[in-house]
Amino acid sequence: MRDSTDSVVRLRLVYLARLREAFSSAGEALSLADEAPTVADVVASLRARGNVWAAELAPGRAVRFAVNHRLVRVDHTLADGDEVAIFPPVTGG
Repeated sequence: MRDSTDSVVRLRLVYLARLREAFSSAGEALSLADEAPTVADVVASLRARGNVWAAELAPGRAVRFAVNHRLVRVDHTLADGDEVAIFPPVTGG
């Protein structure tokens, strides 16, 4: 018999740059009830909070993602214990 916690993936989210300010947080823990969630699932979960979350993570907004310090696309599959950083693209001068 499977334990009901088998399909929960626990993640550490990190918000950088303008997102840290917009969300009034540098990060948080997030658990998803899915055996193989993707970065897109994380974004959907955060957008569902509404307000600033939906606005900052709306389709077409410029945000990037890194999992365990490596840049990834939204279709990247996550594993239990992964760190997911969400940040705006960096420009230089």
